[in-house]
Amino acid sequence: MRKTSTSSGGTACVMTGQPFDTVKVKMQTFPNLYKGLVNCCIKTYTQVGFRGFYKGTTPALIANIAENSVLFMCYGFCQQIVRKIVGLEKNSKLSDVQNAAAGSFASAFAALVLCPTELVKCRLQTMYEMQTSGKIAEGQNTVWSVVKGILRKDGPLGFYHGLSSTLLREVPGYFFFFGGYELGRSFFASGKSKDELGPIPLMLSGGFGGICLWIAVYPVDCIKSRIQVLSMSGKQAGFIGTFASVLKNEGIGALYSGLKPTLIRAFPANGALFLAYEYSRKLMMSQFETY
Repeated sequence: MRKTSTSSGGTACVMTGQPFDTVKVKMQTFPNLYKGLVNCCIKTYTQVGFRGFYKGTTPALIANIAENSVLFMCYGFCQQIVRKIVGLEKNSKLSDVQNAAAGSFASAFAALVLCPTELVKCRLQTMYEMQTSGKIAEGQNTVWSVVKGILRKDGPLGFYHGLSSTLLREVPGYFFFFGGYELGRSFFASGKSKDELGPIPLMLSGGFGGICLWIAVYPVDCIKSRIQVLSMSGKQAGFIGTFASVLKNEGIGALYSGLKPTLIRAFPANGALFLAYEYSRKLMMSQFETY
């Protein structure tokens, strides 16, 4: 039930936010090529057309559905762990902070399925820049060609380039994600049951949670993108080495390159995610109760 509802939410999240995600990854990995959001959009459209904004959509869909399915499935399990830690009964309501902690724990499991698919997605999104800059030879820009390249060069473990960065982003990030969402629901519920909230409060709460996540961990995501993309051209330094190199050579501002499209994407995409999840879950629970 959770898996089906999160699949609906994941699909909604990707389809509404993929163009902004593509611009974000391009600006993170090649900040010197793009002066800003509008400049990146114009150049992308001029270079590869409208389809360029949807490069990596297939792995993005797989990544998002897999991540959110694991995340929300583990979320319930981690809520029980939090209840045991704080000494609550099995069905007791958790506070917003306790729900945030459960989401943070669950994200560690989700990172294991997210990293490989996000690696393929990021490489597809920046393939044009990598080829035109001479960092890699020109070739086929398909999901299968990227997968074959990773297996040929690094073997199965190659799909986990950037895993430490992914974990450093996910674990604290999802504390703020679920915390922001639950705080939003508490605000709109005003003492009533959160389950009675309509679509607008749910979307606003989900959007607020997404904003909280990205503001908190955006520099870590920037380093992750660089590691996953630039490792195509050879051995890439790890998180600490890449972070130090960016600070030394480009300054702290480079860590926030692409933040604007990320925040624009975060609100509608995560609003759609939670709206689809909550309504799909309610629909399936009502059908389940009738049998």
